[in-house]
Amino acid sequence: MLALNGLTKTFGAQTAVKELSFNVAPGEIMGLIGQNGAGKTTTFRMILNFLHPDQGAVLWDGRPMAAQDRAFIGYLPEERGLYPKMRVADQIVFFAELHGLKRADALSRLDEWLDRFQVKGKPSDKVKDLSKGNQQKVQLIATLIHMPKLLILDEPFSGLDPVNAGLLEDGIRLLKANGSAIIFSSHDMSNVEEISDHLVMLRNGETVLNGRVSEIRQQFGRTRLYLEDPPLSRDELAGFAGVEKVEMQGSRYKLTLSDPAAGKALFSAVTARGYVTEFSQQPPTLDEIFRMKAGVVQ
Repeated sequence: MLALNGLTKTFGAQTAVKELSFNVAPGEIMGLIGQNGAGKTTTFRMILNFLHPDQGAVLWDGRPMAAQDRAFIGYLPEERGLYPKMRVADQIVFFAELHGLKRADALSRLDEWLDRFQVKGKPSDKVKDLSKGNQQKVQLIATLIHMPKLLILDEPFSGLDPVNAGLLEDGIRLLKANGSAIIFSSHDMSNVEEISDHLVMLRNGETVLNGRVSEIRQQFGRTRLYLEDPPLSRDELAGFAGVEKVEMQGSRYKLTLSDPAAGKALFSAVTARGYVTEFSQQPPTLDEIFRMKAGVVQ
């Protein structure tokens, strides 16, 4: 298990990370979120021992991380980096060998991983001759092929279209099923909500959210109400006690409630007037919660 205990890191007068603590167990996925400069990459670099914390400790199975532990870590940095003149197969095998995988074992897994990520290109092609998207897939495979016990992904979904993002999610779930402890950062809250078991949000280096995604959402109450084809006008809906705002989202209304209890009266009033295609009362989305905690006025 990965454990961060009270990590603090400063650069001069600036505190990049302050008293950060969390655990990631085997077979668990944690999303690390926050605005640019919140401290996510600094946290990753402390886990990897690229930076040393001023206070606190990074532990793996109860002991400090050591140089030999890097063999079982998979790390995808935000700044991608491949050797453009190397062949695809040589590139992937090179990184696999750096993590202790034998060349023959890496080659035996190569075609399976290229197929899994639907790489358009042959193992004998040079990396520079692939499209940007396929180069990104090659780097992802190089990060995952040795089936790391600890997987760290810094903005892995950046630049991926929905299809390829789905392939990456499948790859992450494969490692989760294999018992890997996984931590990743993303600015796309739909990715975080879709695959994370729990999340931590940093703001200016401080922890502002820490917990399971569903529990965090429930803390904010069921203050979002979605109605499709209601038999009431927008002005009528806005006139109900406890309704702060009414917005149109495509063919449906989104109501923001000051009091979740207002939903019961709305349900009675709306359904008394006829059939409703959709009536769904939910907590704020993770994207909305992110904006609230980041101090963004909506």
